Amino acid sequence: MARILVSMPDDFLKSVDKLADNERRTRSELVREALRAYIRKTSVMSSKKALDNAQALEKLLD
Repeated sequence: MARILVSMPDDFLKSVDKLADNERRTRSELVREALRAYIRKTSVMSSKKALDNAQALEKLLD
């Protein structure tokens, strides 16, 4: 597994660590899950935008 280095403000990291501790997860697990959720969200938004664009194009071509 690859490792990365991420910089963040101290207060934000404290919030991340508190949440990870409350959920009994590691910081890495929490960050991976947050990134998975972000990727899913942007994929859905991208798909919806593509559908909206296709529908707009169909209207123009009618």
